[in-house]
Amino acid sequence: MAFKDLAPELRRSLLIRPGLLLGLFAIDRLSKHWALTWLAPRFQVEVLPFFHLTYVENTGAAFGVGRGRNGFLIGVTLALLGFLLYMRRRWPLNDRWLEGGFLLVTAGALGNLYDRVAYGFVVDFLDFFAGSLHWPAFNVADSCVTVGACCLAWGLSRLEK
Repeated sequence: MAFKDLAPELRRSLLIRPGLLLGLFAIDRLSKHWALTWLAPRFQVEVLPFFHLTYVENTGAAFGVGRGRNGFLIGVTLALLGFLLYMRRRWPLNDRWLEGGFLLVTAGALGNLYDRVAYGFVVDFLDFFAGSLHWPAFNVADSCVTVGACCLAWGLSRLEK
């Protein structure tokens, strides 16, 4: 089916998606640039009693797993992106959960991939805790991947019914 033969709302949606992907990637890059230039010299800034902005150079994956295995994590990210692109061909183009999840996971993966290639680590800076319970620092890209993975899981669960 040719692009011109698609319904007008689907054509608009397909044209908007690259802009959304680039916008999410840009928000991640700008926030990390800010963390590198402004936050790094200060290391930590208290925003709320349970939330600090803390500069962290993360050489691992989520929760510090695989610390120091940057090359391996670059390979995993590229494999994940390839798998997502392959799977996307099987999804309905108009499923908002799947497309939203795809965009979020892809933007987040690209944001962290950029850091790994450019710096050898991922810049993290969002730091939440409650008393002695402390969540590992994360960034905008991590948030995109997490929310996107939930959207993909929901969308895929709906397809199987």
